[in-house]
Amino acid sequence: MKKQEITIDGIPSLLYGDSCEKLYLFVHGKMSCKEEAARLAGIAIPRGFQVLGFDLPEHGDRKGHAYACTPWNGVRDLQSIGSYARKNWKSLCLFASSLGAYFSLLGYKDFEFEQCLFLSPILDMERLISNMMQWSKVDEETLKEKREIPTAFGESLSWEYYKYVKEHPLHGWNNPTSILYGSKDALTERHILDDFVAAFGCDLDVLQGGEHYFHTLEQLEALDEWLCRKV
Repeated sequence: MKKQEITIDGIPSLLYGDSCEKLYLFVHGKMSCKEEAARLAGIAIPRGFQVLGFDLPEHGDRKGHAYACTPWNGVRDLQSIGSYARKNWKSLCLFASSLGAYFSLLGYKDFEFEQCLFLSPILDMERLISNMMQWSKVDEETLKEKREIPTAFGESLSWEYYKYVKEHPLHGWNNPTSILYGSKDALTERHILDDFVAAFGCDLDVLQGGEHYFHTLEQLEALDEWLCRKV
């Protein structure tokens, strides 16, 4: 499988496949990297696509850089990558996972995609942060005062992050979208998912027993089967 390392506005990226008119943008989730796009590329390339993956801030080749993985930085990067894609391909599709789906809903709200595929998407970041605050017994005033609070489960609560999320709610999504979701997803509650699906007419597949992070053999086989049906 042909693979080319490129840099787009300083963002390390990987382009899979031979030159053609159709592209899948691949936006990975937390703790992942651009190389994860290879799974999608193996399915999409024979169907006439190229696949473009890139590292989100603090991920992959950008680990250790003084550029935080915040929504505002993520949106800026996605828009840079999106502008590059618009200039170089006639038809765009999107695959986004977890945090990458949330960034995509913010950064690509004005883009037109032929098809969008979301894996375990974060659909209500304000709700997720509020849940994390409850788990850590932190109220809004305390977070505002301390600005940043580490938690027992490895994630820091940030006032600036929370404030941005509250000030930038998701207002709409006008692209045809299919979602794959695990029934045991602990980050996006089922009622949040169902509300999003109903509001924007999404197609939904639920893997019973699946978790937020698809990593077991059974989960990855289900992901491959879903991609083969949807790409």
